[in-house]
Amino acid sequence: MNFGHFDDVNKEYVITTPDTPLPWINYLGSQDFFSLISNTCGGYSFYKDAKLLRITRYRYNNIPVDSNGKYYYIKDGDSIWNPGAMPTRTSLDAYECRHGLGYSRFHGEKNGLAADLLAFVPVDTPCEINKLTLKNNSDAAKEISLFSYVEFCLWNAVDDMTNYQRNLSTGEVEIIGSTIYHKTEYRERRNHYSFFTVNAPVDGFDTSRDDFLGLGRGNNNPIAVEEGKSRNSVASGWYPIASQQINVTLAPGEEKEFVFLLGYCENPKDDKWEAPNVIKKDPAKKIMEKFAASQQVDAAFAQLNAYWDELLSRYHVESQDPHVNRMANIWNQYQCMVTFNMSRSASYYESGTGRGMGFRDSCQDLLGFVHLIPERARERILDIAATQFEDGSAYHQYQPLTKQGNLDIGSGFNDDPLWLIAAVAAYLKETGDYAILDEMVAFDCHMEKAATLFEHLRRSFEYSRTHLGPHKLPLIGRADWNDCLNLNCFSNEPGESFQTTGPSEGPVAESVFIAGMYVKYGNEFAEICRRVGKEKEAKIAQKAVDEMYQAVLNAGWDGEWFLRAYDAASQKVGSHECEEGQIFIEPQGFCIIAGIGVKEGLAKKALDSVKERLDTKYGIMLHQPAYTKYYLNLGEISSYPPGYKENAGIFCHNNPWISIAETVIGRGNRAFEIYKKTCPSYIENISEIHRTEPYVYSQMIAGRDAARHGEAKNSWLTGTAAWTFVNLSQAILGVQPSYDGLSIDPCIPEGFGDFTLTRHFRGATYYFDVKNPNNVEKGVAYLEVDGKQVEGNVVPVEDGKKEYHVTVHMA
Repeated sequence: MNFGHFDDVNKEYVITTPDTPLPWINYLGSQDFFSLISNTCGGYSFYKDAKLLRITRYRYNNIPVDSNGKYYYIKDGDSIWNPGAMPTRTSLDAYECRHGLGYSRFHGEKNGLAADLLAFVPVDTPCEINKLTLKNNSDAAKEISLFSYVEFCLWNAVDDMTNYQRNLSTGEVEIIGSTIYHKTEYRERRNHYSFFTVNAPVDGFDTSRDDFLGLGRGNNNPIAVEEGKSRNSVASGWYPIASQQINVTLAPGEEKEFVFLLGYCENPKDDKWEAPNVIKKDPAKKIMEKFAASQQVDAAFAQLNAYWDELLSRYHVESQDPHVNRMANIWNQYQCMVTFNMSRSASYYESGTGRGMGFRDSCQDLLGFVHLIPERARERILDIAATQFEDGSAYHQYQPLTKQGNLDIGSGFNDDPLWLIAAVAAYLKETGDYAILDEMVAFDCHMEKAATLFEHLRRSFEYSRTHLGPHKLPLIGRADWNDCLNLNCFSNEPGESFQTTGPSEGPVAESVFIAGMYVKYGNEFAEICRRVGKEKEAKIAQKAVDEMYQAVLNAGWDGEWFLRAYDAASQKVGSHECEEGQIFIEPQGFCIIAGIGVKEGLAKKALDSVKERLDTKYGIMLHQPAYTKYYLNLGEISSYPPGYKENAGIFCHNNPWISIAETVIGRGNRAFEIYKKTCPSYIENISEIHRTEPYVYSQMIAGRDAARHGEAKNSWLTGTAAWTFVNLSQAILGVQPSYDGLSIDPCIPEGFGDFTLTRHFRGATYYFDVKNPNNVEKGVAYLEVDGKQVEGNVVPVEDGKKEYHVTVHMA
């Protein structure tokens, strides 16, 4: 069942009913100011950090769902409605939401009155613009009242939800004409404020939520709107809001436009005031002047569209499969940008009050983003590395505003150090910018401990090399990629954190998955060493990698698949010897991506076992059989009901690892089959089952043991986005950045046909024309570069050259 459709020409998803199975959201913003917005106008805004600089409130676990937002109430006689349906839920004569790249459009109609709302964050200004157009399509004049509404957060989103003994007394505002300034805590330690304004005279305002809503009412039926009259309230403590009333007269056929702005401003700490207790408004005035007229807003919107057109031009494929084209050219890359910006911090599922930027998460997100804006990827790498500890281990997460590591869920996740090597290797292949390795980078954000980025990589590798267990496999620590496989936790107490309880050092639980990472990214580290002339380090690294390869064959193979781990008692996890959890997806993917077992014939066995034991029509499950009881030695993974999340759910994040592994052994049919099962565009028609947005990936889908098999959760902010783009763009379609240039080695399904691909790389544009006359799954016979046949499958970089025309002949 569909609740909308793709509009590929306009790069939009068109939602045709407000009654989607879950809120279907979009992200506005690309730099520092961000907003989440749902298909019914729910959501919130923040500057840089969703926890520390939250501008507007949103209520998770609320009934009805998806409240609050930026709302526009239209009172037309006795009818009160909103363009996006919420919060009044008035039945509309017409409704449409169009989520685009960095913007959302809403169209509502009721009783001959049409309302069109465009919401976006401009490319270079810290504000959200809402352009509202009202048109009278009836044959009689209309006298209507328009009411805006936003509810301010008192900055720190956690404190805002918990510290009521303080924050119910701190709310402060200023009202100047049509502008409402939110200046809570500005008198003391803050030098920032927000504002909400409209480019028209107002007939009333409210800044007190209680006065606007009325006693015992919700935002679905505010008393001010019902009675058609604002209270002109001035907030003093309690709950500050911003609401303007504009009375509008529309002749038949007439339309009027209004521009509402929600902005964020900062002043120098020593220059905060223009008069006693009157905030300095110069930065706000500049923003308001910049977007005072509809023409200025239209120009900013055109700039936003041009920004995305330019970004997406850097990778573009034209194939016979419209789903591939749609995801590769638009939605997958768009989601990669969002995950790069947000990590796992702020979504409909992530409240923005906890994890911040993940060390592992951000390194992986960069894999799908680095081709878009390499200079931002460079900055992110340096930020991530600066949170690393001197011994090479890392905080598991850090705050985006302060860029300081935090210990909310501890450290000691022993895959973290290797992900830094993965991110830097991807950046070097994309850019050839080896100078980044000489950048001085802090440890634990203390510059007095700074060392070169190369030294950070060396310590990452050394941490892994020196933290091995009895089987010579890497120690798992708190956990590895699967945060819920807690082999050193042993928690029996309700409410204890599985990620911080128990020791991370000392026990000898080992991870075969990290061993696969160690081989793959250890090889990358050795190659980086060679590229910068550090032959001694390269030899040390290569020797350690070769030993790990052998350790996996000796102790990590279970007969038909790779083991998952050894627990703290050196008992096998993910073995046919186990009662439950006999086979896991992660090592089957990553060990083969690393090349382990390929020449020995083990890779095919492992992947066949995955298909036989883990596959479902909705994707590949994390493990089987599901855990039906709590295992003290395994931790959180066995605490979920069977089929959900880490307990045998379908984790979309690592489905691409299996698809990539299939391309390693040349099985394009199977690789593409796996790709299609979790790809949103292919499964749009089961949205009533899948439930999350049909234009972006979700973190997980309920496995076959679950009551709701096929139902997805945790959309948008997931490593699935980056890894699926890597899978499609590099493994299946085959264009891979390398240290020496772009390589091309497609692994496609039979019947996929010829395709063309445009790729921007190191200042040049490459035009690939892939010919597959014999319909093979994998194999490049030869390349022609600008009409000349070349050996191998790498297009070397030539200084100063701006265009390459490459014909790829598969056979």
